[in-house]
Amino acid sequence: MRFEILRLDDIDGTPVDSTVVDAASVNTIVQQAAAIGQRIWIRPAEASAS
Repeated sequence: MRFEILRLDDIDGTPVDSTVVDAASVNTIVQQAAAIGQRIWIRPAEASAS
């Protein structure tokens, strides 16, 4: 499964940028964001049309 991780603005919480990662990478990204106090939003990535 893949997830979209959106980095949120510190002031108003609007999405600043996003990346799509596999499930194995989510934990690492969450730990990194927590270490620096970064706000993120994680949601399942949309399936690509193949």
